[in-house]
Amino acid sequence: MGLDTMKIAVIGAGIGGLAVAQALARRGADVTVFEQASEIAEVGAGLQISPNGARVLDALGLGAELRQRAVMARTVQLCDYRGGEVVRLDLGDTGQGGYHFLHRADLINLLANGARAAGVRIRLLQRIIGVTDGRRPRVELANGAGFDADLVIGADGLHSVVRAALNGPRAPFFTGQVAWRALVPNSAERGPEVRVHMGPIRHVVSYPLRGGSMLNLVAVQERAAWTAESWSQTDDPQSLRAAFGDFCDEVQGMLAAVDKVNLWGLFRHEVARAWHGEGLAILGDAAHPTLPFMAQGACLALEDGWVLAAALDEEGDVAKGLVRYQALRESRARRVVAAASTNAWKYHLAFPPLRWAAHTALRAGGRLAPSRMIRQFDWIYGYNAIDAVGQPVNDG
Repeated sequence: MGLDTMKIAVIGAGIGGLAVAQALARRGADVTVFEQASEIAEVGAGLQISPNGARVLDALGLGAELRQRAVMARTVQLCDYRGGEVVRLDLGDTGQGGYHFLHRADLINLLANGARAAGVRIRLLQRIIGVTDGRRPRVELANGAGFDADLVIGADGLHSVVRAALNGPRAPFFTGQVAWRALVPNSAERGPEVRVHMGPIRHVVSYPLRGGSMLNLVAVQERAAWTAESWSQTDDPQSLRAAFGDFCDEVQGMLAAVDKVNLWGLFRHEVARAWHGEGLAILGDAAHPTLPFMAQGACLALEDGWVLAAALDEEGDVAKGLVRYQALRESRARRVVAAASTNAWKYHLAFPPLRWAAHTALRAGGRLAPSRMIRQFDWIYGYNAIDAVGQPVNDG
């Protein structure tokens, strides 16, 4: 069955859902996106699009608009929480292409406009209560209606209805970390760099957005207590300031400007065992939710969307296309998720001699082999989803 004869339902109008919808519609499929919110909007937060994600946006015809809206990142600076640079890395040394700082809402708008221009229908206020697998899968809506399709794609996040249908119900687990996020004015006129202040069991990431007019802040703390997983839960800014009260003056200046802050617990499922059934598939956080410590959640969803559409198109058969999609994507997703899960400890060393030794090693590496330090993640940033369908299936 060619894509030009397929009727496809996508659940969720987030980054992965809108990307796969556009990729499929551009190949001739009849695509409808179901979104439970009343509008396509994102809460105020920033994200990073590294070269692997930008390649997908370029292929979707959205690259020029990405670069118009984004701040192009130039460097990564790791700092001690008490002040002082540990190491500075030039992103130009990677040779992989541009790194982009982007407001999440800007990326969602870009993808939504691209999807609509490709002919995708986006239906709002559509709460999904269940899906049925089979050669003719069905979406069940809370209003009592149903929608039959040739393929149903779950891009519905951590609490995915489609993931549960494929893998059984299982609650995500709390990782022992919470994160605050906020936007503040860039009053210090910070340039286009990521800055990470590393302290005992905590760190703060900051980088500019929207032409450099504001800074995106993400502050992470290890915590034994369970915290509700939610992107919309707010917190008192004073709680954030108290948690990082011993950090340096630069961090205090940024935190003093926070007047609204969201707090969420960092939760994960294991990478899904089954990414597809007979007529169901999942992608993005529904398949492999990842912690934010490699800034790859959005990029993995973009990669998934492109590869799923390309595999279905190349194979010309739903069953073969879905098998190829999981085979191409699973090992890479597992490797990125594992890297993100183990990266936080590097920022959170609490034992002073260990922290001193680690920072000394970072300084030496930055002085003696800066290119090697930044290029250790070439396997992430150099990945090309556009060419992936033609590669061996286990190439992570």
